[in-house]
Amino acid sequence: MAQRERYDDGAAPDGDGGGSPRQAGNGRDETPEERADRRWGDLLQELRVAQTGVQILFGFLLTVVFQNRFTDLSDTDRHIYVVTVVLGAATTGALIGPVSMHRLLTGRRLKPETVIWASRLTVLGLVLLLCTMASSLLLVLRVAVVDGAAAWLVAGMVVWFALCWFVLPMWARHRSGPDGRV
Repeated sequence: MAQRERYDDGAAPDGDGGGSPRQAGNGRDETPEERADRRWGDLLQELRVAQTGVQILFGFLLTVVFQNRFTDLSDTDRHIYVVTVVLGAATTGALIGPVSMHRLLTGRRLKPETVIWASRLTVLGLVLLLCTMASSLLLVLRVAVVDGAAAWLVAGMVVWFALCWFVLPMWARHRSGPDGRV
């Protein structure tokens, strides 16, 4: 029978676990393999949400070039479009990468390591998604409003996304005590 260790439920910011053995009565009673399975399931649920949104956004971005008004865009707006499409492709790759890793490494007894790397790819995907969203907004808002206003609106949205996606979770993590509770 596998030896069981008690782990806290928090992962380090880079996804490498950070769980430490805890005293009886705290944490989860699971083996490292069980913990990796649980964390993999959690990660897959998160990826399903992110992948769907990214794929829809990327699909729309790919159709823009075929619209009649695309030829009316300035050179700057066309450059922004190219950067946006490349960022969308990179985001898609980073968020689908964990699925490929899992498929190619299944059966190799590397699930704890796979979870770590998949988690890191997911965080990278979120950073790339933030960049893709900012670039998409900049492109659309430059067409819809005065250039100066577009930049300010995009900056405000970047701050909002950063707060929701990174600052709030890190603040909650920092605020929680050693037992993972606020």
